[in-house]
Amino acid sequence: MGLATKQPWLFPSLGPTVMLFFTAPKQNASRPVNAFVGHVVAIAVGYGCFITFGLAGTPPAPIGGLTPAYLAAAAVSVAVTTLVLHLIRLPHPPAGASTLIVSLGILSQPIALLDMIGAVALVTLAAWGCNATLAWWRR
Repeated sequence: MGLATKQPWLFPSLGPTVMLFFTAPKQNASRPVNAFVGHVVAIAVGYGCFITFGLAGTPPAPIGGLTPAYLAAAAVSVAVTTLVLHLIRLPHPPAGASTLIVSLGILSQPIALLDMIGAVALVTLAAWGCNATLAWWRR
């Protein structure tokens, strides 16, 4: 999908999400709802911190360097993401990487954020289908 759209449909936090789906499918953090909601919350919080700390229009941290504003945005985004997911009882640790990707400006354009959500939805749906098929096959 990413190749076809020339958009970032593949990003680092999808790897740990996929690993959780297939190595620990019975853990709460591996449930599809945890994965999808976790990443959506993380993306929203990361973008909120990116905007709140005045980082729009600046080069991403890996290119322009880690500034105090980027450091604050990163720290706050991980803390708030963790808190929200804890409060709504939908933990998904890989979401911590998603919020950093956004709050550090690596992916911060609205279309890229929508692509991230689309990629999470696609991976979650595919993994759920594979796990359901494997569970049925093992009967």
